[in-house]
Amino acid sequence: MTLYTTPPVDSLVVCLDEMGPESAKSFPGRRVVAADPSGARRPRATQELDYGRRGSGYVFGAFVPATGAALTVPYRRRTTANVVAFLDQIEAWLDPTAKRIYAVLDNLSAHRAADVLLWALAHPRWEFVFQPKYAAYLNLIEPWWKTLRSLALKGRRFEIWDDICGAVEAATGYWNAHRHPFVWGPRTRHRSARPPGIPYLPLVA
Repeated sequence: MTLYTTPPVDSLVVCLDEMGPESAKSFPGRRVVAADPSGARRPRATQELDYGRRGSGYVFGAFVPATGAALTVPYRRRTTANVVAFLDQIEAWLDPTAKRIYAVLDNLSAHRAADVLLWALAHPRWEFVFQPKYAAYLNLIEPWWKTLRSLALKGRRFEIWDDICGAVEAATGYWNAHRHPFVWGPRTRHRSARPPGIPYLPLVA
């Protein structure tokens, strides 16, 4: 948590994860899909059955909480080779002036593979910070995945995997154009101010 609240000087914290597997299918939304033609029943936002056997894959993501910047790249499989390829893209995407990069990620076997650790040795400014088991909330890309799903997938039907790739790319571009930092800590709820004046006295029976 200290990395989020008080990161070291000239350092950068980036959260890494993979979303998926995602299938080309219909994703539930608020639009009414199946309504009663007789009008006897009140319409409900139901969704047609769609098992999505039209291609699938993973969305690799990198998220910088301090700025809200995000990078997504789709891959068919979650392999060590794809993890290394994605790290290369992140290295080219991040600020080259940052002297230290702390990468927050989970304990997936592909993240701890020999090729990935060798990649880290070849890039000395990188340091992997593995989150404890059952502590996904410590990775701030997790709440951002919910935002991405809402922007790219919610309420839409995809015929092939490439359609999902295009939707995710467009949604990531939209997010980066309207991004905002993610602040670690409890969510604050906006409450309306109390009107000035003397409060009402309780009623007495």
